[in-house]
Amino acid sequence: MQTTPLDAPEKTEGQFSLQVVHQESYSRGQLLLRTFFGGFYIALPHFIVLIFCALWGAILAFISWWAILFTGKYPKSFFEYQVKLHRWQIRLVARLLNLADGYPAIGPNGSDDHTTLEIPYPETLSRGILLLRAFFGQLYVLLPHGIILYLRFIWGAILGFLAFWVILFTGKYPVSWFNFQVANLRWGTRVSLYMSFMTDNYPPFNGKE
Repeated sequence: MQTTPLDAPEKTEGQFSLQVVHQESYSRGQLLLRTFFGGFYIALPHFIVLIFCALWGAILAFISWWAILFTGKYPKSFFEYQVKLHRWQIRLVARLLNLADGYPAIGPNGSDDHTTLEIPYPETLSRGILLLRAFFGQLYVLLPHGIILYLRFIWGAILGFLAFWVILFTGKYPVSWFNFQVANLRWGTRVSLYMSFMTDNYPPFNGKE
């Protein structure tokens, strides 16, 4: 199946990058299968395993918070594990939103031809920003971003519903709608990375690559 990446400028080493490949054609059979049975054969097995992996990730994040506070560094092996969890979530969500065909690999070490996520490792992190997020992150990050993302996700759900019918009858996902959904994933991922102190870069109010 021929695929075409959209909104994918040349990747620069050391920069955040989240991309989902836009397929020239989508399987109607897989679309129907995901819609009616995706909760059973995709979401359920993934979530069961993901719960335990995410729990371990939360423990590593807690330890990392203290490591950053005292050393200014995120333990690299812990960071790499968190990146793998984010990649797993992206490839899973891409299927549940009908942005990609195929079954997403289960587990942190899984790979995917349809999605890519690059998160640069920060050599140093600010202790001041770490404490600022801990005490005021909900006010200056989650509140403004959350309001906008909530409205965007509502519109994304509407586009997803319409896209289902377009794919069903034409086998194609409208490009502009596809880009909007991917932009939401980028935006939400950046907020998550900032709030989980994996970067000191405040997330921009957009989903551009």
